[in-house]
Amino acid sequence: MRVLETVGGPADLKKLTAQELTDLATEIRAVLVETVSRTGGHLGPNLGMVEITLAMHRVFDSPHDRLVFDVGHQAYVHKLVTGRAPKFDTLRQQGGLSGYPSQAESEHDIIENSHASTALSYADGLAKAYRLRKEDRHVVALIGDGGLTGGMAWEALNNIAAAKDLKLIIIVNDNGRSYSDTVGGLATHLTSLRTNPRYEKVLDLIKKNLSRTPYVGPPMYEVLHGVKKGLKDMLAPQGMFEDLGLKYVGPVAGHDREAMEDALRSAKAFGGPVIVHAVTQKGFGYAAAEQDEEDNFHQIRPVNKPRGWTDVFADEMIRIGHRRQDVVAITAAMLHPTGLAAFAAEFPDRIFDVGIAEQHAVTSAAGLALGGLHPVVGLYSTFLNRAFDQVLMDVALHKLGVTFVLDRAGVTGDDGPSHNGMWDMSILQVVPGLRLAAPRDGKRLEELLNEAVEVSDAPTVLRFAKGEVFPDIDAIDRIGGLDVLKRSGTDVLLVGIGAMAATAMDVAGRLEAQGIGVTVVDPRWVKPVDPKLVELAGTVKLVVTIEDNGRAGGCGSMIAQALRDAAVKTPVRDFGIPQKFLEHAKRPAVLQEIGLTGQDLARDITELIAKHHGDAMSEPDRASGRPGSA
Repeated sequence: MRVLETVGGPADLKKLTAQELTDLATEIRAVLVETVSRTGGHLGPNLGMVEITLAMHRVFDSPHDRLVFDVGHQAYVHKLVTGRAPKFDTLRQQGGLSGYPSQAESEHDIIENSHASTALSYADGLAKAYRLRKEDRHVVALIGDGGLTGGMAWEALNNIAAAKDLKLIIIVNDNGRSYSDTVGGLATHLTSLRTNPRYEKVLDLIKKNLSRTPYVGPPMYEVLHGVKKGLKDMLAPQGMFEDLGLKYVGPVAGHDREAMEDALRSAKAFGGPVIVHAVTQKGFGYAAAEQDEEDNFHQIRPVNKPRGWTDVFADEMIRIGHRRQDVVAITAAMLHPTGLAAFAAEFPDRIFDVGIAEQHAVTSAAGLALGGLHPVVGLYSTFLNRAFDQVLMDVALHKLGVTFVLDRAGVTGDDGPSHNGMWDMSILQVVPGLRLAAPRDGKRLEELLNEAVEVSDAPTVLRFAKGEVFPDIDAIDRIGGLDVLKRSGTDVLLVGIGAMAATAMDVAGRLEAQGIGVTVVDPRWVKPVDPKLVELAGTVKLVVTIEDNGRAGGCGSMIAQALRDAAVKTPVRDFGIPQKFLEHAKRPAVLQEIGLTGQDLARDITELIAKHHGDAMSEPDRASGRPGSA
């Protein structure tokens, strides 16, 4: 029987011998490689977390003591030792385990938000709550060195340091990387702590000489190994944390379970906030991940991946970069995922990776624009939420030419509710002067990106989907800024927004088969609403909008408002994502669940056309993502 099969919960870990724990670590890494290679997910971060996780659960008593994982993508080992090993093969599959902590899965999970740099704030609040309630509980927050590049983490540290009696332990998992290499002054300081050559040479010399001395040598080395924190303090002071008033332990070898347990026990006994600095290697124990220069298998990358939306953006950015010397790029620790690595290789002086700091990225872009450049900010759609105020007040208020490129917009699927890019078109509608484009295919992505960087007096946004780029859909006509994709009648005007234009074409074919005349348009620029779209809406019986954004405040809502303002009485039916957090599943499965497939939409529209005008056309629909739902 494998050791892992005997672990039904954290308490079982405390019964294992040192050798059994070593065997368990090996088994866990094998399970991670086998499972994640098949299901997809975050392999490298979890390979580096095995010993730290075992030590956390052996020293603390979850769920009485609360373990909080920043981002949460490094919690797979935690799942395996908290009773979920039998279901681990369902990771990231529909109806299976989430790729992040989940309260619905286990009492050992508490934080589901998978946006970085938040764990310390959660932990601060939790620890203060337990103190006020006079509950004897510890809070342990695990955050990576990449997560510490986010300003929110330092806001939390500032407050934690002032609360001297909080039972709060912060483990900094320092592997020198977020997605790729961690950048900035913090990264440089942590590197100096863990790689000081004087410290390493002294320790190696002691080990070499004492190991040659029979009987006395090895025990003496162990004693010195136990006090190496003091040696490290002498040779490489860790003032950054202690100057804040935080107790500091480390650096500790994060893959040495016994050393991690000793450090955590010391921190636990202190009675106040403590930082334990653990040095690890992303992808540890799996040679292919250790040697992967891009991101140590942060996520499993498919072999022979088809050309995606990100690839189209990456190539076009290089062409623009050669033509426009004033175009620069900014990313928030997402150089490879957002496709800007190629631009960085071509123009190394015109790329700025600011770490996990989206707010800073946006306002720094404002400064670049004020300085006469045109910055292109590459982010995942869901992460723009974190910098809304900066878009509004620092860029739009000053009428600055900054282009935001939002990857992974709409339903992204496997990574669950926090990663679906279903909010951007709603929150950006309220920004005065902002122009928002949603390309339907690769050719339009190239066109709209070029149009966006030509705008110098307002922010522009380009958003596109995750995965394989859709086949090009050529227009048969252009009316104002609208692309007309199909014209067979005036019963229904179908407005396909971005990636949903292909779905609109599918719907149109199904409606035509039932004798319903359809015109399909792609607005290209969805904010502001094109006046020609308003005019066209006045010539049909029904306007239907389809978007992969939340219905509340989305493009459909804005088009309906524009028609009301123009006294156009044509009814509008908006189809989009319901305002709820969508569970993880493949994109097609999620779209089917919320009623955004061609078949579902064609049936609903047919029913609407078949009814008379008035109340019948506004009856609630069955599916949560359709008109009539919240």
